[in-house]
Amino acid sequence: MTGLEPERYELSSAAAYDFKPGRREFFQRVGGGILIALTLRNAEAYQESGHTRRDEGNEMPRTVGAWLHIDESGGITVYTGKVEVGQNIRTSLAQAVAEELRTPVSTIRMVMGDTSLTPFDRGTFGSLSTPQMAPQLHRAAAAARKLLQELAAERWLAKPEELVVEDGKVTDPAAGRSLGFGELTKGRNLSQTIAGPVVTPPSAWKIAGQAFTKVNARDIVTGKHEYPSDIRRPGMLYGKILRPAAFGATLVSLDAGAAKAMPGVTVVHDGDFAGVVAPDEISAEKALGALRATWKTTPQPSSKDLLRILRPGPALRRSAPTAPGEKLVEATYTVAWIAHTPLEPRAAVAEWNNGNLTVWTGTQRPFGVREELANAFHLPEARIRVLMPDTGSAYGGKHTGEAAVEAARLSQAAGKPVKLVWTREEEFTWAYFRPGGVIDVSASIDRDGLLTNWEFHNYNSGSSGIETPYAVTSKKIEFHPVNSPLRQGSYRGLASTANNFAREVHIDELARAAGLGPLEFRRKNLKNQRLLAVLNAAAERFGWGGGKQADEGHGIACGVEKGGYTAVCASVRKDARRGVRVERMVTAFECGAIVNPDGLKNQVEGAAIMALGGALFEAIEFDNGKILNPRLSAYRVPRFSDVPPIDVVLVNRSDLPSSGAGETPIMAVAPAISNAIFDATGTRHRDLPMRPFA
Repeated sequence: MTGLEPERYELSSAAAYDFKPGRREFFQRVGGGILIALTLRNAEAYQESGHTRRDEGNEMPRTVGAWLHIDESGGITVYTGKVEVGQNIRTSLAQAVAEELRTPVSTIRMVMGDTSLTPFDRGTFGSLSTPQMAPQLHRAAAAARKLLQELAAERWLAKPEELVVEDGKVTDPAAGRSLGFGELTKGRNLSQTIAGPVVTPPSAWKIAGQAFTKVNARDIVTGKHEYPSDIRRPGMLYGKILRPAAFGATLVSLDAGAAKAMPGVTVVHDGDFAGVVAPDEISAEKALGALRATWKTTPQPSSKDLLRILRPGPALRRSAPTAPGEKLVEATYTVAWIAHTPLEPRAAVAEWNNGNLTVWTGTQRPFGVREELANAFHLPEARIRVLMPDTGSAYGGKHTGEAAVEAARLSQAAGKPVKLVWTREEEFTWAYFRPGGVIDVSASIDRDGLLTNWEFHNYNSGSSGIETPYAVTSKKIEFHPVNSPLRQGSYRGLASTANNFAREVHIDELARAAGLGPLEFRRKNLKNQRLLAVLNAAAERFGWGGGKQADEGHGIACGVEKGGYTAVCASVRKDARRGVRVERMVTAFECGAIVNPDGLKNQVEGAAIMALGGALFEAIEFDNGKILNPRLSAYRVPRFSDVPPIDVVLVNRSDLPSSGAGETPIMAVAPAISNAIFDATGTRHRDLPMRPFA
């Protein structure tokens, strides 16, 4: 089995050792006080499409994991390369710092995703922000707490361990005296690199582990927050890009005479790249429409040929049971390519100044975008700054910096700042997609309903979550890379959604072949106690095994991925007008110690709603190099009327480290619905989307 996913974003080894800004420069920029840097070992962050694993196992003793600065007024600023894309990590990371400094969350200022201020970070993906960055910030803040105690002890000639840090000050309870953080840091330029301070265990958390409102909620709801598409710069112009006639097309000729004649318009033509810059968006759109281009295209396949494209040969399966009484079940499952459909399409503002480039853009990988810009313009990375204002969602779809590179090229030609915002149609067409896939499964059970053989072949959709959590005597699991007809890459849950769909629907088929109930069969073949716990929690809350009406069906599914454990029970009802309607869902989820219950509940609910789209109707349609449904009027996403009541059961394990929560809750929804539809109708849906409508 290979561990590589369809689209990999490899980073140079040198990038992992980027310690800029230096501490002296840092103090010059932000002022005096105390600065905490954290030394980590084995601090690599992995995700299916994030990068290669060439450094796995190597110690990196000088990798700086976090900056924490307490200024001379007592202000606390945290610098992290992680970014906020709607998952509320800005709040939960602030909670980690507030917990260790014993100070209110409101006193913490988070600077995120600024390549000139924050330490290097490979990106915000793979549900890694909480398990990777939160422990780092806990340690950095604990180190700051210890240093503050030592500074106060030095001032008072006291013992540090007898002093208390709380509410922005250090107190000596015995002497009845206190000093604020600002009083202790004033006139100081102290910098420490701490390897392993003692942190507060989850069982003793008072701030982390509690529900907190989004730290910048007021700015969001009042419209004060500026998303990337809201950024404005003095003298800024607006850009548009001429898109090819089809994927892979090359530009043969370009007649730009009419566009160049328009007032204030600049036309940029560089190889196959062409675009326009104008004083306003309307003028830019008109200038783009005035370009006359001739393109060379080549014939390409259609989405109707998914099986032939991805697995042209026969399925690799066993031909017969191998023991008396053994039962064999074989099936093929497919998943369509789907779009991320973020609330905010790609956007960037680029500005050149004396050969230096600054770009504001919505991205999950600011340092990756900086590298793309450096490669595109042959610049040292030190001359490029990428800032990531909290963007309007990403779902794994904003790993790459196309809009940033395009805006920078237009700005370079125009000599002024340029804003470029992709249209929804551009987002649907020129962004990458969640991979389509074909999955063949062959499995056997013995007389007692125990799994004896498991063979699983995934073509193209990826290897994440491909391992089965079920106990089985013999297994063969393989991922087969395929040359995809569409550009594809990371997506919330990515391959684990496809793999879990095929696995959990097949488990349901095996349960029926064994004459056992779906819940009973899973309990019989699962040994993983954490997965069993969420399975039982979902079934109990749902009332599994209770009565149901004649037109109603119940389905169950579970899964484990990225340190998270999930189980879903779904109820569907046959509807004379709509075919099948999802009536109710219960999702149980466990990811170790819960940092923010409200934030986690929102993540689980959001994943469940997003999963409805891929389960029931989302599919990119394409033919001969063109997307056929590149707009929301033709591409169906979940609507309010599609969303059933969703009951979330959070299983808190304060005895375990926190894992990420953004992706795993998406993976069991589709199989639970498929299994419920079969229970209601007797029809088995093995393709995503299922489209179980009249």
